[in-house]
Amino acid sequence: MAQELSEKELLKMEVEQLKKEVNNPRVPISKAGKDIKDFVEAEAGNDPLLKGVPEDKNPFKEKSGCVIS
Repeated sequence: MAQELSEKELLKMEVEQLKKEVNNPRVPISKAGKDIKDFVEAEAGNDPLLKGVPEDKNPFKEKSGCVIS
């Protein structure tokens, strides 16, 4: 699609995108990093990748196999 647009149209689209982005609120990385760290630490107890999934609630647990005699 971008190949079908002229250079002027592409530049116009870029300017429009930059106008949208300039209004985004900015946060210093020192504050954002602390907020992310606090969130991860607060939610660590609920993270199944860290604490695992109970066997009775694991939907991917292997079922007992079929035995043919």
